[in-house]
Amino acid sequence: MPNPDNPISRSIEEKIAWAETCYQEKGGLLLRDEKSVILLNRLKEAVRASRAAMVSAGVADECKTCEEREGGSCCGAGLEDRYDATLLLINLLLGIQLPKRRSDPSSCLFLGPDGCLLMARQVICVNYLCKKIENRVNPSKISVLRDKEGVELECLFLLHERIQRKLKAYVPG
Repeated sequence: MPNPDNPISRSIEEKIAWAETCYQEKGGLLLRDEKSVILLNRLKEAVRASRAAMVSAGVADECKTCEEREGGSCCGAGLEDRYDATLLLINLLLGIQLPKRRSDPSSCLFLGPDGCLLMARQVICVNYLCKKIENRVNPSKISVLRDKEGVELECLFLLHERIQRKLKAYVPG
């Protein structure tokens, strides 16, 4: 199985296809790996906590207002290209269905009517805050959000590394 995360000219459609094939072929093995399951569960909790902090801080409302009334969000078309195939596989392992088409032609493939459709997100999608949000949201709430995002990203990193190691171990060699 070729390296799916090789950044050289892999389209998002190719990455999604690889992730779905890998999930069908190796998903059961990955979901029987105790350490991977522990990390998947930790990631779910970390995502819930960071998204709750995002809502509590008012960031989610600011993003929604920008998208609906102020001409668009930071989640523009092409952002999906930053995702690697292993990250897409992690979403499948988390029970997330990967979209095949955009909700809005000018937006990221993974942006739905109520926000991001993915649970495991690319680093920039987790922690980017525009100047408008930085100026409008209470800094102490942003600090709490940043702490939660840090836990989420650490869990994601550890899981990403684990999945890649396990996949290499499954490849006949």
